[in-house]
Amino acid sequence: MNNAQITIREKKLGLLIRDARMAERRSIKDCADAIGVKPGLFRAFEEGRRAPSLPELESLVYYLKLPISQFWGNETRSDAPSGEPLDTERLNSLRQRMIGALLRQERNRVNMSIRHLSAETGIKSSRLNAYELGERPIPVPELEGILVVLGSRIETFFDQNGPVGQWMTSQRAMQKFIDLPEEMQNFVCQPVNRPYIELAMKLSDMSKEKLRSVAEGLLDITL
Repeated sequence: MNNAQITIREKKLGLLIRDARMAERRSIKDCADAIGVKPGLFRAFEEGRRAPSLPELESLVYYLKLPISQFWGNETRSDAPSGEPLDTERLNSLRQRMIGALLRQERNRVNMSIRHLSAETGIKSSRLNAYELGERPIPVPELEGILVVLGSRIETFFDQNGPVGQWMTSQRAMQKFIDLPEEMQNFVCQPVNRPYIELAMKLSDMSKEKLRSVAEGLLDITL
């Protein structure tokens, strides 16, 4: 991703952020406070002059109760009520260090030096080093550009175990349920069917050999 593409991505991301904020009837100050930045910086995010880091974007989707895919596609906005603000300063700092460590891990995986990565992305080596050490937040478009060079996916950097990650996991689970055919939804919702669901879960954990043995045992009983 070259500089022109990063600039375009920043502008698009800014429009999506502004759209999400206005849809939830939140002020710039509300959102800035919720993700731990100053209102002027949040305004710069919306205008595409600056870009948020992934932890800041995660905090925003948590606060506005939006699916994070909102910023990578054409997903409709969630109508869920807004969440309570997080301890964003501590959480963002922790996530920043975790993302830096993951970034270094991905760079080492492909055996690429910081100097080489700098040449490929146009980002200074000192800046990349600060990103990996968690000393500076990584703007999302720059992170995306780095990951393109490393052959990695942005999804692997999303929060998994923190409060935002847990919320996103529950959102994905809810979406999967909504995507089920209506008859399957009705089946799952009936308490009387719970034993069948639990049995299916146990069977899904079995190896092919174990399943074959169970099937053969059932055949012996019915024949």
